[in-house]
Amino acid sequence: MRLAAANTGMKSKNFGKATGKRPAVLVRGLPKRSGFMLITVWRTLFLFFAVTCALRFMGKRQIGELQPAELVTTIMISNIAAIPIENPGSPILNGVLSIALLACLEVLFSAILLKSRIIRGIMIGHPRCVIRDGTVDQKELRALRWSIDDLMEMLRTAGSFDISEVLFAIVETNGSLSVYPKFQNRPATNQDLSMLGITPPACEAPPVIVVSDGQLDRQALRYCNLTEERLNRLLQERGLEIGEIFLLSCNRAAQLHIVKKEGLR
Repeated sequence: MRLAAANTGMKSKNFGKATGKRPAVLVRGLPKRSGFMLITVWRTLFLFFAVTCALRFMGKRQIGELQPAELVTTIMISNIAAIPIENPGSPILNGVLSIALLACLEVLFSAILLKSRIIRGIMIGHPRCVIRDGTVDQKELRALRWSIDDLMEMLRTAGSFDISEVLFAIVETNGSLSVYPKFQNRPATNQDLSMLGITPPACEAPPVIVVSDGQLDRQALRYCNLTEERLNRLLQERGLEIGEIFLLSCNRAAQLHIVKKEGLR
């Protein structure tokens, strides 16, 4: 054993002299483990940004409600991204190329679906009307394999707790339920209120956040048709400064809503 160790040491020294490199000194267990950890962290960060860019490239609908083909693409991308992370010996370039290829295929597939109604009907399907003229279509429920409990759950999710108030209910291709209530159960609109002589507000544009945690958003300030000098005057009238404000929202009528930072008198 000692002779073998001596021979190994002599070989490493001779190799170092022949190659001009200093022989590697390994602490038992530490370099290998720490190296794998660093590789895993780097691969995870890299693939995280690669998958994020791929989803952004495929469109915002990937992040919300998914069509069947989009859901399959998203699941495949997540599985492909996990392979280089779990297996440090697998080339990371293979995972990145696969993710990019799937993203491009999904965009190409979406373009094809826009052009062909037949393919769109086969791959995505068509909306199903489960309540028509106030009557539940039991045939459509059986085709969807929905029970009454499933239908009532989806109605409650859509904000309708009484099935007798529903005139039409349509199951969309992404699985959501669209509800059209009967006339007497529909909420009043602004047009209905105008018939009662109720005047609309002076400013219909929604308010925006102008100051967030003491930081001024100048783009939002221009949206409100305000200048920084006028905003400072409005705040001075209230005995405040921008740095003392946690949240300030404003609309185009210069109506302010202010929340001060905690701990201030």
